[in-house]
Amino acid sequence: MKKSVILVALLATSLVFISCGNSNTASSKINKDNLESAKTRDVEIKNGAALVIFDKTEYDFGTVTEGEIVETVFNLTNSGTTDLVITDAQVTCGCTVPVWPKTPIKPGSKEEIKVRFNTNGKSNRQQKNITLITNTESGREILTLKGMVTPKA
Repeated sequence: MKKSVILVALLATSLVFISCGNSNTASSKINKDNLESAKTRDVEIKNGAALVIFDKTEYDFGTVTEGEIVETVFNLTNSGTTDLVITDAQVTCGCTVPVWPKTPIKPGSKEEIKVRFNTNGKSNRQQKNITLITNTESGREILTLKGMVTPKA
């Protein structure tokens, strides 16, 4: 029994070394023409991507008392050549609520992203990020709220 276990282990180890010994086969299967067409396609996608410009990407609300609602507006302009689409706005916690345009934003058009931050239960230094999932080149844009929340007395 002991000899058969050793034999199986030796056989399995041999198979691993034999299968890994032919490591250059993956690179030999790559079609160079496909690489060139992919590079060209990526450049075309980047040239046609929406481009967003914000009036600000960070809002410092200063010092507020815990329980206050902080509100701000981020103004954006689509300076690209195609419609800007914001598919989602992800936040770091439920205390931050963004409202963004749900329809495509035409090139040259301006829109607003309204953000409310409820400071109830939040104290001391706060920083909240709003990640916009977009059709821009990077695929996401990040807006930030920050400030100091003084605890209730």
